[in-house]
Amino acid sequence: MRPSLLDPLFASTSSLPGVGDKVETLLQKRIGDKVLDLCWHLPVGTMDRRYRPSLADAEDGRLASFRMEVRSHHPAPRRGLPWRVRCQNATGFLDLIYFHGRSDWLKKLLPIGAVRYVSGRVEQRRGAWQMVHPDYVLTEAAYRTRPLVEPVYPLTQGLSQLRMQGWLEVALARAPDLPEWLPPPLLAARQWPSWRDALKAAHLADGAPPPADVARACDPANAARQRLAFDELFANQLVRQLARARRRRQKGHALTAPSARRAEALEALGIRLTKGQDAAVAEIDADLAAPSRMHRLLQGDVGCGKTLVAFLAILRALDNDMQAALLAPTDILVRQHLQSFAQFGAALGLEAVSLTGRDKGRARARRLAELADGTARVVIGTHALFQEDVAFQRLGLVVVDEQHRFGVAQRRALAAHDAQSNLLAMTATPIPRSLTMAAFGDMDVSRVRDKPPGRAEVSTHIMPQTRVPTLLQRLAQFLAADARVYWVCPLVREQETQDLAAAEARAKLLRKHFGSKVGLLHGQMRADAKARQQAAFREGDCQLLVTTSLVEVGMDVGSARVMVIDQAERFGLAQLHQLRGRVGRRDAQGYALALYRAPLSPLAKARLKWFRRSHDGFRIAEADLRLRGAGDALGTRQAGLPQFRLTDMSVHEALLADADATAADLLQRDPNLTSAQGKAARLSLHLFEHRTALAELD
Repeated sequence: MRPSLLDPLFASTSSLPGVGDKVETLLQKRIGDKVLDLCWHLPVGTMDRRYRPSLADAEDGRLASFRMEVRSHHPAPRRGLPWRVRCQNATGFLDLIYFHGRSDWLKKLLPIGAVRYVSGRVEQRRGAWQMVHPDYVLTEAAYRTRPLVEPVYPLTQGLSQLRMQGWLEVALARAPDLPEWLPPPLLAARQWPSWRDALKAAHLADGAPPPADVARACDPANAARQRLAFDELFANQLVRQLARARRRRQKGHALTAPSARRAEALEALGIRLTKGQDAAVAEIDADLAAPSRMHRLLQGDVGCGKTLVAFLAILRALDNDMQAALLAPTDILVRQHLQSFAQFGAALGLEAVSLTGRDKGRARARRLAELADGTARVVIGTHALFQEDVAFQRLGLVVVDEQHRFGVAQRRALAAHDAQSNLLAMTATPIPRSLTMAAFGDMDVSRVRDKPPGRAEVSTHIMPQTRVPTLLQRLAQFLAADARVYWVCPLVREQETQDLAAAEARAKLLRKHFGSKVGLLHGQMRADAKARQQAAFREGDCQLLVTTSLVEVGMDVGSARVMVIDQAERFGLAQLHQLRGRVGRRDAQGYALALYRAPLSPLAKARLKWFRRSHDGFRIAEADLRLRGAGDALGTRQAGLPQFRLTDMSVHEALLADADATAADLLQRDPNLTSAQGKAARLSLHLFEHRTALAELD
């Protein structure tokens, strides 16, 4: 149950004055449906109205405020022209300009002879001063009560700054003074205010800040914003710490027997593990042998050999008389893993079966029976593995590849087939340490940073679209040498509203040069058509594959040597790096060619510069976080990433370690959150709506 102390914050926005059904819908769409959502809607800038010059000294185009007397009204002489209200003070005349203004409303707002304070952007036109649609027109009494420095909020059509400020004033007045959940030494060291004072300061609710502080009033790095971001991070880490503690209390299938067949498999493949792979295998083995469930994330750069590490973990499960399941997000990746496992298990006589949405009728029924009676020891599949009629005889290990494509609920659904099954999640997208801690703080993490010897770095080049004719001549040489070439486009079809290269249009153009050597692969194709096209590319019937970012993961074609990325400025930095990893995967030199359309924005320039100069996926992930922020730092929206309201990870990243340590310290002293500080911390969990964690505490 949520404490009644928080009821004012969780009241509907319809409880605010002037919020009817229409406005409530607008607020819900842009911000949320609760008063608390308004409180979390922080300003992005300030409007400084302290500039009150004489009209003789006013700066053209600057925001200014004036005390004026209304002299006359001049209705629009014809349609399309504005209504003008002439005003005067001791320093000159000012015309207030209103397009489509109603006469009755304007005459009531600006009666002739009345004194009004007007504020807005002042402009000089044909030697006369004017102000188009003033931000506000106030009586002297109303002007005296308005702050001279106002917050500016992100809006949507139908909402105004003035109304938003009014709603926030009421919302902040309702915010209760909550007991403190952060330790006093931390607050003193950081010089942070209380939660309520920080919230009010972030909205400039205590009046205008001192002149020197106006520029920093909405700076995410100021004390008030830092305090609020820390609260959000603290609540998030508290949830992760609680989940980790709960997991460590869960019993798992203890796979105590070492795998006797690993050395045989590696010898048959002619593979020697790198130091990073060795370390990851050792950490996974220790988890698997423990009585509690393994819950580990395996990170690694493109080509570091994570899949081999996962196969060795699967082999340990098999040697402990257990079944293993590998979950992949796409049919393409499922087929890729099946082929890889076939090579891995050939010397040992091991086979894997598949289960995807394409399996129907008798074939599906037969596969389900094999899983249920244990005949099928290893299954590789898509979301079809989540379905209720899928049962295992004894599921000892679940491997989730490209885990960021799956939500927490989906991973839990698979693990629910056996409450003691161990979980190994993998990602080929290196994640910055801060995001790893924020999104996967409930998991143990292994990182494979090195790569198998002999793999050369992909030669990376950046070039404008105008050089496509020269590029085509070079590609002809690669195709003549039987190399495979990817040409990746942002979209499948041209869209009228977006000037983006489309895969279909590009394939048509390239076929004029290379004929039947050009193939097309994209997500809107039928699964069987995608499978045929992928096989044609691998076997050489197709040498140049025009595609979308569908090939970012899952395509492992040894003869692929060239990756052309069309309109590379449209892709995220981490996504560019993932695409580059599709080529040069064997001994041959790989090439990545990023085509851009000029002019480039400063952000796109920085992104492409990083892409050219660095091949370290972890460094690239950190750069992507700094360049683009946490919201899209991995190239696509990640199902596992928390959706922060107050935290900008590119600014507040340094707070995360302290938030994690603060949460850990509290739970060590008070694991059930029953002390005074613990009860206050529960309030923070309510504020950030971590309902699942609260339910488990109760």
